[in-house]
Amino acid sequence: MTAKKFPFRHIAVEGPIGVGKTSLVEALADRFEGVMVLEDITNPFLPDFYEGRSGAAFQVQIYFLLSRYQQQREIRQMNLFQRLVLADYTFPKDRIFAYLNLDDTDLRVYEKLYPVLEQEVATPDLVIYMQASVPVLLERIARRGRDFERSIDPDYLVRLSEAYSYYFFHYRETPLLVVNTDDIDFVNRRADLEALIDQIVRCRPGTQVYVPISDQGATPLRPGNPEPKP
Repeated sequence: MTAKKFPFRHIAVEGPIGVGKTSLVEALADRFEGVMVLEDITNPFLPDFYEGRSGAAFQVQIYFLLSRYQQQREIRQMNLFQRLVLADYTFPKDRIFAYLNLDDTDLRVYEKLYPVLEQEVATPDLVIYMQASVPVLLERIARRGRDFERSIDPDYLVRLSEAYSYYFFHYRETPLLVVNTDDIDFVNRRADLEALIDQIVRCRPGTQVYVPISDQGATPLRPGNPEPKP
């Protein structure tokens, strides 16, 4: 399939830390000649946050919020020229992390700013929500070897994954493809990538769930919602 026949012009890939968002964006951009918008991960406050320093959570959150906002404004300009835009995050991600990491006092400040910025954010044609179990996330995080991620608490990943599940269970803003990535490796196995691309191309309005089965084919696309964990 050529870039001209690809049915979407703006795709955002979302999911918890280590799930493979950037890798999928890179693969799709290579295949369909897309423009990549990759989240800036050089937040100078992240090391202090992962080490639990007081006040670092608010600093991290505001830095990310403004960085993401600037990138999203740039996406709106790209869309004017009808180029395929592929982002490895969505703007509402910022709010998911804010409610996970900020205390009530900081949230009151945050909620004064977020709705103002949100108004100028582009809406994707499709959101791909990638899921993985915590052991798989930890393995992938260790494999990519970012120093500031070495101290991530597994319990934090559990809470983050649950927050994502809750958010996307109630998500209705765009077509949504939910992909369980535990048993696929679309980076190193061409067949896995081709099967995933086939599911993406076939997406229609509403929520659809794709659960690949390693070495045994793949479960067909089906309508539904990701079930939130209790």
